[in-house]
This record gives sequence, C-alpha cells and structure tokens, in this order.
Amino acid sequence: MTTIAVTTWSLEQTAPTDLLPAAPPEGDVRVVRSEVPSPEFSRFLYASVGGDIHWTDRLSWTYARWREHLERPGVETWVAYDRGTPAGYVELDPQDDGVVEIVYFGLLPAFRGRRIGGHLLSYGTARAWDLADRWPGLAATKRVWLHTCSKDGEHAMVNYERRGFRLFDTKVEEEPEVAAPGPWPGAYPA
Repeated sequence: MTTIAVTTWSLEQTAPTDLLPAAPPEGDVRVVRSEVPSPEFSRFLYASVGGDIHWTDRLSWTYARWREHLERPGVETWVAYDRGTPAGYVELDPQDDGVVEIVYFGLLPAFRGRRIGGHLLSYGTARAWDLADRWPGLAATKRVWLHTCSKDGEHAMVNYERRGFRLFDTKVEEEPEVAAPGPWPGAYPA
C-alpha cells in the first residue's frame, strides 16, 4: 500500500473578538442554517465539496450514521447559497466544556475564488461563538477550533489565518494514498 505524508494544522480562537470577519461577497450570496437533519443533503455537501480534495472519511457512513450525527444537540450545518444554488457549507460540532469544532468547511469547486469562502467562514465562526444561544443546555462557547491539512484546498490555511485563527499544533503522519472520489469526469474544473 502506498502512503503519503500529510501535514495537519490545528488552529483556534479563544475569544469572540479573535474573529476578523471578511467582507461579504458581491451578488446574491446568503448563508442559511440547514435546520432539518437531512443525511442526503449533508452527504451531497460533503461529497461535492470534498470530492476533489480527498475527503473520504465519511463516504462509508450509512444513512443511519449520518442521521445519528446530525441529530446530536448542537450540531449545525450552515450553507452558503449563490443565487439559490448551494455553494459551500460549514459544519459545527460542540464538544465538552464550551468548545466548538468547525468540523467541515469548504466550497464546491465552481464557487472557489469568488470571495464566498471568507464570508462563509466568518459567518460560521460567529455562529460557533453564539451556539449556546440556540441550544439550551450547552455551555457558552469558550473556544472555537478546526484543523486543515496538506490535502485541503490551497487557500484554506490563509483564509483561516485571515479570519483570526491561530496555529496551536502541527502533526505529520503517513496515510494510505486514496484516490479522490470526484468530481466526475467532465465536471468543473476541467
């Protein structure tokens, strides 16, 4: 089995004032919470955003596993729409003691490079900071964190740093080399 070295960077914010919001993009871009747990929609977003950047860990999840995850208190999916079309998403997952992880964040390939990502990350991070306001019983957010890796999009790390996230850990591990599942032949980018 062929392996590749993958660098994973973990970043955090420790106060709401750490967030450095991006300017909203031009045009009709809206960010809306996906309030109905929908395994089909969440799997579509996951596969469509991550298909060309080697997101594979959730591809084997069953419908029941998706539903179980999405129905956990505090798990939220926020979707960016460009003129009514899903452009990308951010998924929030509360952990113990007021910690919220941005588990997934990204844009479909056709929407990258249009300043939607900075806006979506700003919006999702702000929602991570006020997550307890929407979920009684959750502790107030004290820390928001995420990780990115050398397999992610080329602009991911820069976007996180521009939004005020600070690096707190770096790891390099060997992983099995897995083919990216998409996009399908002929899809964007050509």
